[in-house]
Amino acid sequence: MEKNLIEVDTFMTYTLAILVFFIGLSLTHRFKILRDYNIPEPVTGGIIASLSSLGLYHLLGIELSYNLEFRDILLVYFFTTIGINARFSDLRSGGRPLFVLLVLTLSFIIIQNIVGVAGARAINLPPAMGVITGSAALIGGHGTAIAWSGEIQDHHQVQGALEIGVAAATLGLVMASLLGGPVSKWLIQKYHLKGPNNLHQKKSKLTVGLTYDNEEKEKITHVSLMHSTLVIHIAIICGYSLNGWINEQGVKLPLFVSCLLVAIALSNSIPFLFKELKWPAHSRAMAVISDFSLGLFIAMSLMGMQLWTLADLAGSLLLLLGIQAIATILFVRFLLFPLMGQGYRAAVLSAGFTGFALGATPTAIANMTAVTKTHGAAPTAFIILPLVGAFFVDLANAFVIRYFLSL
Repeated sequence: MEKNLIEVDTFMTYTLAILVFFIGLSLTHRFKILRDYNIPEPVTGGIIASLSSLGLYHLLGIELSYNLEFRDILLVYFFTTIGINARFSDLRSGGRPLFVLLVLTLSFIIIQNIVGVAGARAINLPPAMGVITGSAALIGGHGTAIAWSGEIQDHHQVQGALEIGVAAATLGLVMASLLGGPVSKWLIQKYHLKGPNNLHQKKSKLTVGLTYDNEEKEKITHVSLMHSTLVIHIAIICGYSLNGWINEQGVKLPLFVSCLLVAIALSNSIPFLFKELKWPAHSRAMAVISDFSLGLFIAMSLMGMQLWTLADLAGSLLLLLGIQAIATILFVRFLLFPLMGQGYRAAVLSAGFTGFALGATPTAIANMTAVTKTHGAAPTAFIILPLVGAFFVDLANAFVIRYFLSL
């Protein structure tokens, strides 16, 4: 069947992402199991959209290609809202957990490649296949997989390394979205953990978004939305400037991290220097912008998956990634959760780490957000996980990948 490529422009992609989100929202409210297992609404809608695209491809020969340019802007918006909601007190309390999470993450990068290489050898594939489907594609994500694919194909006998890496990162994103919530739910139930919402009558202030049954009286108006947006934009402008300066020093840092740091600095200085100024941290308007940005980012990421590209790789790839998923869950259960304190925050971080280790930082945040909407806030988790993911992982991952390929 002749394939017809339909390129969906930025505006239509943006519009369809909203529709996809509402599909997920409707299903989440209709099926209690999705809420019980903390599956984020945009994940449900995004996976259904990608499966629909797969159906169009096979049944009608229509190939959809979405313009995802606006997705990256939403990512910057979202992490800026996290920074605005952050308090230095949360950061101080995150000192030891930040160090422990960093050590665990660096250790897991090595474990992920050991598991990958061992799995590849077990099914008579080149060991480098285990690296490209290990930390290169999973913790590293699409960007790292693409960056290493050329060398792995040219020097390590892995034909189609680019397609394999992208496919592994795509499937990893799906697994990350579906496994994080259930892992956290199981830990919360097994250890009878209680978040702030279970301990107090008053709902706790979330770092991201609003609770499902939000009862706050504060009104959202066009003025409050514009006020929050203005503060976000000021932080982003300063973040752009900081990012440019950092790049000039020879350090490559994602833009969203620069904006996160600037937002934290502004939110912990401006309100104290100008006490008469109303700062939008933890306001409902900020929560709406935060939820909006993250929801559409995840919806765009998942609905943009071209699942038909995985067909030729399905067997061995699914086996390798299945092993990685099992390794991640075991690592979270027996190492990360105990070492992070075995409390409610550790359960939230377990959802986040599962999302991060198999997918991406935004997936981790979406998983944690779904948990905290039901059980209450865990502010430190939302600060330390993005910091670990942004500052240290890419550099460490590059060294580990290089080492394993040298073997």
